[in-house]
Amino acid sequence: MSRVGKKPVPIPEGVKVNCDKNVLTIDGPKGTLTQKIHPMMKVEVNKEEKHILVKRPSDERQCKELHGLTRTLLANNVHGVTDGFSKDLEIIGLGYNIKMQGDDLVLQLGFSHPIKLKIPQGIKVEIKNQTNPGRLTVMGIDKQLVGQFAANIRSLRPPEPYKGKGVKYADEIIRRKAGKTVASTS
Repeated sequence: MSRVGKKPVPIPEGVKVNCDKNVLTIDGPKGTLTQKIHPMMKVEVNKEEKHILVKRPSDERQCKELHGLTRTLLANNVHGVTDGFSKDLEIIGLGYNIKMQGDDLVLQLGFSHPIKLKIPQGIKVEIKNQTNPGRLTVMGIDKQLVGQFAANIRSLRPPEPYKGKGVKYADEIIRRKAGKTVASTS
């Protein structure tokens, strides 16, 4: 049996869980998330013991795969509506900067034009430092949406290995390369 899948997901105080057919709605202090459940999986919400239990019908390969996945998605949703998720990014480079313009994030990343990104619904961006090194935090209750938006920002100018310029995660370590040296003529 799946080690991840068989662990119950605890429901903290202030979180309401409602199961309707194959859709689980989780409501907490930060917001509401809905998770569609695969038809092969059975989800039991125990309100007395305050936990969610995911069960699988058989030991087929697909059932085993879905078991741990379903449990992890539900655990992420419960964590998201209580604490939320965040990703920190750093923008390193001379002349690189970030700023907010209404609902858009405007990035100057060394191109001939600024890049405007529309911030998706349910995501909040907080700019800690505008210029080199620029720091921003992407926050929200949906882990997948937060991670995808942070990855989209990073993909605009990934960090390069020689000077380390570009957009990187705050905890990311960039493996640096040595530049070429010119041989002396003597």
